[in-house]
Amino acid sequence: MKKIILATLMFSFSVNLFAQRHLTLQQSKSLALGNNAKVKNSGLELDAAREIKKEAYTNYFPKVSATAMGMQALDPLLEMKLPGGNLPVYDGNPAHLLTATQFAYFPAVNIGLFNQLALGYLNVLQPVYAGGKIKTGNKFTDLNIEVKQKLQKLSENEVLLKTEQQYWQVIAIQEKQKTLDSYIKFLDTLYNQANTAYKNGMIIKNDVLKVSIKQSELQVNKTQLENGKKLSLMQLCQTIGIDYDPKIVLDDQLNDLPAPESYFVSNEEVLPNRAEYQLLEKAISASKLETQMKKGDYLPTLGVGLSGYYLDQFESNQKGVFNGMAYASLSIPISDWWGGKHKLNELKYKEKIAENNLNDNKGLLQLQMEKAWTDLTEADKKIHLIEETLAQTNENLKVNQDSYNNGLVQLSDLLEARALKAETEDKLIEAKSQYKIAITNYLLLTGR
Repeated sequence: MKKIILATLMFSFSVNLFAQRHLTLQQSKSLALGNNAKVKNSGLELDAAREIKKEAYTNYFPKVSATAMGMQALDPLLEMKLPGGNLPVYDGNPAHLLTATQFAYFPAVNIGLFNQLALGYLNVLQPVYAGGKIKTGNKFTDLNIEVKQKLQKLSENEVLLKTEQQYWQVIAIQEKQKTLDSYIKFLDTLYNQANTAYKNGMIIKNDVLKVSIKQSELQVNKTQLENGKKLSLMQLCQTIGIDYDPKIVLDDQLNDLPAPESYFVSNEEVLPNRAEYQLLEKAISASKLETQMKKGDYLPTLGVGLSGYYLDQFESNQKGVFNGMAYASLSIPISDWWGGKHKLNELKYKEKIAENNLNDNKGLLQLQMEKAWTDLTEADKKIHLIEETLAQTNENLKVNQDSYNNGLVQLSDLLEARALKAETEDKLIEAKSQYKIAITNYLLLTGR
């Protein structure tokens, strides 16, 4: 029977392990980049920008247009009336035309034209010069693609930081659960000791009640941590785009804490690597291209083309007519320069504004990186301080435990010492998770 029970327990344990889904931080980040809606949308915007580029390139090709029309009029669009009368009969001698003696009668005739017709028209126009607008427009689309790529990078960074924050939040709760379980075991042992001492008349019942009340408080804390872990895990699953499963296990630990110096870089050196800085540079390029595009409105445009048409009136004994031509067109704006000069000056001022924005935000970006470094070093110092405090609380607990066992201190002193240790352990867990997030934030803000 013991073998059967043992085999059943081992089978159940293996099934539970198989059902668990393990996730590392790197796996979570990969899932977020592949599944997060914000990252997907930024990718779609980049694809749309590439299609705009392809569309703009077609402006180099000839423009072809075709028109077909058919009509049936109630009355002919053009009517001609020829009166009847006697026409001289020509006998072959030109001298007799004016003194003809024989005549032939010609009846009156009504002629109607364009009662029905079909018209086909084809035009091909090749732009030769359009004031540089086609070339500038294509540069604009190239710049647009680069901007969308930078925006996609920013979206990815935002999602990665969010994923890491939520990941370490779950890890922190898991670590707090371990700390709480240890605290609960301590109180269970202490309760048994206190209850035995009470039965032997060594302490009063009030001491036993103090332990029992503390046990109830920890059960409430346990429930709160379980609910907090569930909500945090659900939030993480939503961010990385997977279905929530309470059996998901996060594998990373908070113990791997490299020193801040291993991440340090010079702000000046990495500033050009930041997507925000590159976007500011693209804004300057965009303002210059806008000026070039507007200048093209005031330059001549030249094009050559071919046109052809086919006209058929559907009249008996008449064939359709085809004709065509080659042509060149030149358009020179003249009066537009009167106001155009001021418009170009306006755009030049906007170029200066874009340059000023770059210089101003350059300092802000460096300040942002410096603050991220300060947060990282402060988080590291905080961990060391709390570790020192934890060592002191452990020593304090040991002293109170020995003193309580020897009857030198009251039970409340021992409970207070154990509570202080649990509180310090939770603070250390929070500090470590914040340090992990501070590392990621610093790496992102330094373009890495």
